[in-house]
Amino acid sequence: MSGQPITVAVAGAKGKMGQEVVKMLLADEALRFVVGIDSKLNGVDVGEVVGGKPLGVPFVNSLAEALQTYQPDVLVDFTTPHTAYQHTATAIEYGVRPVVGTTGFSPAQLAELAQRCRERQIGAVIAPNFAIGAVLCMKFAAIAAKYMPHVEIIELHHDQKLDAPSGTALKTAEMIAAARQPFKQGHAQESESIQGARGADYQGFRLHSVRLPGLVAHQEVLFGATGQTLSIRHDSLSRESFMPGVNLAIKAVLNLETLVYGLENLLD
Repeated sequence: MSGQPITVAVAGAKGKMGQEVVKMLLADEALRFVVGIDSKLNGVDVGEVVGGKPLGVPFVNSLAEALQTYQPDVLVDFTTPHTAYQHTATAIEYGVRPVVGTTGFSPAQLAELAQRCRERQIGAVIAPNFAIGAVLCMKFAAIAAKYMPHVEIIELHHDQKLDAPSGTALKTAEMIAAARQPFKQGHAQESESIQGARGADYQGFRLHSVRLPGLVAHQEVLFGATGQTLSIRHDSLSRESFMPGVNLAIKAVLNLETLVYGLENLLD
């Protein structure tokens, strides 16, 4: 691969995140965008579809056909949870390394995909959040949980997001749980007059999901202790915030032989 650009296919290239990925690929001489995948488009230039100049890069409506024809090194996927799982499995089968920002994978699906990667000795990256600040938010929250174990997570996203809680919130909860002795917070006789008012329970602490137009991706982790509180918050104000992490993952995945879940595992 030395001296040659990394060739990249993008599933979901006409979506908001996919368009940012395409811009990032075009701006980096070490990367080359070769094909977009969209189930409803075939043979149409990606640039024309997203309202720009022709790029000489087509949409293909079959992932398998796109991988066979263009033989990319990496598949970047920002689609839907169901589609992303199928795309990831297909990419591994064809020897193409997936970099996936779609959330909603179940633990069983992650375990299965990791096994496929080990069998093929091929790398993959699935990250609930590619924003470096969001990764730091998760890491800081895990550190804080050792000393302030009373915690709640509030995640806020745009109203078109399909899964709740977000993958970032779930990953944060997993990291907090690993650092915190499990116990049920709040009053022992606490009750809800409206079901769900206290949010989802995760190993004794609560997760809350907000969905509103105008939001992009936001998370606040609140800690409470006697006489004090601590708030750790991250805000993605535009989808450009995710692109440095996607770029990092594309370049790192070529040197992996297994599935990595979470961008924090690629940072120094």
